Amino acid sequence: MISDIRLESENLIIRSSTFDDCKYFDEWERKDYVKRFFTMEDTRDYEEIVREFILNEIDETKIQMTIVFKENMKPIGRVYLTRYDEKLESLDITRIYIGEEEYLGKGYGKESMLLVLKFIFEDLKIERASLDTFEGHEKGARLFRSLGFVEEGVMRHSTKKQGKFYDLYLKSMLRDEYFRLYGK
Repeated sequence: MISDIRLESENLIIRSSTFDDCKYFDEWERKDYVKRFFTMEDTRDYEEIVREFILNEIDETKIQMTIVFKENMKPIGRVYLTRYDEKLESLDITRIYIGEEEYLGKGYGKESMLLVLKFIFEDLKIERASLDTFEGHEKGARLFRSLGFVEEGVMRHSTKKQGKFYDLYLKSMLRDEYFRLYGK
C-alpha cells in the first residue's frame, strides 16, 4: 500500500490525505464549480465522504492526496487516483481539483497536475495514466491537452447526473510521451 506521499513544487505540497481532510472534501464538493464537472452525486454528504475515504484507505488500487498551498499550509484541493494496477502499470486520475475559490485561475491546477504526473511516471513507474473530462468542461480539456494528454475517444452517455446523460471524453498519457515532454 502506498502511504506517506509528499510531493513538492514551488507553491504546492501534495501529501497523502488524512481523515481530517474529509471536512475540506465535504466543503469543496458541495461547491458548484467543483461538482459540476464530476460524476459524483449532488446529494453526497459528510458521512458519505467519510465512508468513501475509509473504504478507499484500505483499497490498494486507490490513492488519495490533498493539495496544500505551501505559503500558509492551507489545504486547497484534492487528488484521487483509482484503478492503480502494478502489474498492468496503469491507473486513472479520477479527481483532481482546486477547491478553494481564491486559488482558482492562478495556475495551481496545472502545477498540481505536473506534480502528479511526475509521481505517476517517475515514482510509480506507470505505463499509462488515463482520465476523462465531463462534457462541456472546456477549461479542463484545454489543460489536459496542453499537458500532453491524447484524446482516445468519447464514452457516449456514460454518466448520468440530475436525470440527464452526459458524454465523457477519455484521455491518456503514456510513459514515453511523458518523458519525451518532460524529460527526467
